[in-house]
Amino acid sequence: MLSNRQIFLQSLAQTSDGPLALEIEYAKGVEMYTTDHRRILDLISGISVSNLGHSHPEIVAAVQDQAAKHMHLMVYGEIIQSPQTRLADLLTSLLPSSLNNVYLVNSGSEAVEGALKIAKKFTNRTEIVAFDKAYHGSTHGALSVMGCGTFRNAYLPLLPGISHIDFNEISALTHITEKTAAVIIEPVQAEAGVHIPSPGYLQALRQRCSETGALLIFDEIQTGMGRTGSMFNFEQSGVVPDILLLAKALGAGMPLGAFISSTEIMQVIMNNPALGHITTFGGHPVCCAAACAGIEILTRDAIVEQVEDKGALFQSLLSKSPLFKEIRRTGLLMACEMESPEKVQQLIKYCLEHGLLLDWFLFDSESIRIAPPLIISDEEIEEACSIILQQC
Repeated sequence: MLSNRQIFLQSLAQTSDGPLALEIEYAKGVEMYTTDHRRILDLISGISVSNLGHSHPEIVAAVQDQAAKHMHLMVYGEIIQSPQTRLADLLTSLLPSSLNNVYLVNSGSEAVEGALKIAKKFTNRTEIVAFDKAYHGSTHGALSVMGCGTFRNAYLPLLPGISHIDFNEISALTHITEKTAAVIIEPVQAEAGVHIPSPGYLQALRQRCSETGALLIFDEIQTGMGRTGSMFNFEQSGVVPDILLLAKALGAGMPLGAFISSTEIMQVIMNNPALGHITTFGGHPVCCAAACAGIEILTRDAIVEQVEDKGALFQSLLSKSPLFKEIRRTGLLMACEMESPEKVQQLIKYCLEHGLLLDWFLFDSESIRIAPPLIISDEEIEEACSIILQQC
């Protein structure tokens, strides 16, 4: 009989020739446990997904309760399902009045695809402006606006009419014109290694989009749901996008995404043709029930309000180490830059051997990623940093 590891390597499609191949038996809070009883402290949250940690009892209960009532009933948008309506109500109650219409999908890539479609149809334009070193997903449309030629070039041709400009460069905003349907941007570039825009940049971008009639899309798939110290990162700049994208932590561990806009913009998919954007499993009731529980916990327990202090503790401890040339951080999304990709991989390997899971970034191989569950305690932060600093 084949082992799970053999089946994993032989029968599941692989994304690289060097997967972690950890076999996790169960996970709770900030900890994961392997089948050979090793405890691993999770500092990456499944790439900013498990903001409330693993197996939160209220989320588990919400999933179990909804699964006992019903799971899939009908394709999205035809039947009133209380987990969907409750989630839409919760989200819009947290957002500005212009972001009052929610379309639920399965993933971040799907949210990107939907946003690009409604932007082009609403503006009756075809050109899209995106940014170098941006990550928006791996489906064809999302890949087209990804800011890395290495990833794009293997799958050409992609969508026409896409241009990429430098992030955080105000002079490059002149590429946004009356022919631009939309500009898609991460308000913090995550996979580039946590690059934060300079003061005034997002305001200048908003102004340019408003002047030209281009829609502004904020991809908050990684930064949303409290990761950067506010429920949504755009709240920190005061810049409100025309379309907001959420996924990852939105589902509280379940697969869920959303693109959110105004009723006026979202109505373009209702007619000419009808059913202009459809999904079978988007807004799955079990996923929505988990998301509702997650949002209620985040807001009730003041978890988001503690994020900045926890991030600052990480930074204060790690900044003492000569391992790191620079630490870039917003809330609990951190990039710790090292001398070389080899040093990064050595540290990741060492930490995993000592019970700590780290990662790197797609477009920044010289930095380690730190993005733990938001519920991580000060004691767990100190334990994690102690393991990292042992490499000094």
